[in-house]
Amino acid sequence: MRKTKILLCAVLAVSTAGISTAWAQEQMPLWSSVDIQFYGFIKLDAAYDTARSTPGNFVQWVDSDHMRQNDDQFNMTANQTRLGFNFTGPTVGAAQTTGKVEVDFYGSSLAENKAGILLRHAFLKIAYPEDDFSILAGQTSDVISPLFPSTISYTVCWWAGNPGYRRPQIRLTKGFDLDNDVRMEVIGAATRNIGSVSPFGPGDSGEDSGLPTFQSRVGFTFPLIGDQPTALGISGHWGEEEYDFDATDCYDKCNSWSLNVDLTQPVNDWLTFKGEFFTGQNLSQYLAGIGQGITVDAVNETIDEIGSQGGWITANMTPIEDWTFTIGASMDDVDAGDVGIGDRTLNNTIFANALYNINAKTQIGLEITKWHTERRQTGSADNFRTQLAFIYKF
Repeated sequence: MRKTKILLCAVLAVSTAGISTAWAQEQMPLWSSVDIQFYGFIKLDAAYDTARSTPGNFVQWVDSDHMRQNDDQFNMTANQTRLGFNFTGPTVGAAQTTGKVEVDFYGSSLAENKAGILLRHAFLKIAYPEDDFSILAGQTSDVISPLFPSTISYTVCWWAGNPGYRRPQIRLTKGFDLDNDVRMEVIGAATRNIGSVSPFGPGDSGEDSGLPTFQSRVGFTFPLIGDQPTALGISGHWGEEEYDFDATDCYDKCNSWSLNVDLTQPVNDWLTFKGEFFTGQNLSQYLAGIGQGITVDAVNETIDEIGSQGGWITANMTPIEDWTFTIGASMDDVDAGDVGIGDRTLNNTIFANALYNINAKTQIGLEITKWHTERRQTGSADNFRTQLAFIYKF
């Protein structure tokens, strides 16, 4: 009996070892089968405003003085803290595959210390370097107006002259070497048509159109001043929205479009100018038009687009080691005849900031911004915002 037990244990041990070896050979790596780079930063913003602004942690525009006078405010938040993953591989033949997922914490929240996750980027990219061609599918920044002013503020002059946000899209990019020092890049994308909820019934006016929005950009880099190339781009978009007025077949359609120019001009090793200009209609979903896209005539059951134009310019300077300085201005000018009394017609900023590198990973920044917002026939309001930021990158 004792010999039988010994023999049985030996058989079980050999069988278990065989199963374990086979499982170990077949299992995937615990983390991932592709190369992953984790990155991000921790950021605390503390800001004092001389006047109440919407929404508070960042500024879209200054609230009307008729509603609140001499109403200063103080905000502090870590919501701009960012987490991201870059994925690389595998490479199959001539195709290189990469991906990205990135979030911050400016999503919907229950309270100021209970932030919600906001999806910034989530896309895959298939690139063919030999053909200078790539396909991107997922959510990322708009093709139009691709530059961002260097602000400490979370909004980078959105609603005040810098159009463009992030949305789901399928994007094609093709590059052309026109000369030894001249390059052209052509981008085209079909994007998720995001509209507004119809005031007369359920549904998003963008999806109700039955079409995506189309965006495109043609960009050039070429030598002009100094050793670094000049970059110039022309971009635009067109989309259609449909608003249903009732349960019958009564509806109205409107367009959303823009024409944009962007420029990056390095002067020397420590000074670079950047800027953009835009014009268009129904741009609220692109964070232009000071958040206003359409006007609704419920009596006549019609929708009219709100026109706007504007832009921004900055000078980025790094004249001293470990210091970065930026000065700039921006403006969003809405066609006053397209909006009602009390609606926003002008929103502009003048700002200056400084960032100091404590070490390779840690920064302290200070930004001062003057905000000016005008409303049709009801006056204007001003706000001086002082913002202090602590940033740790990883």
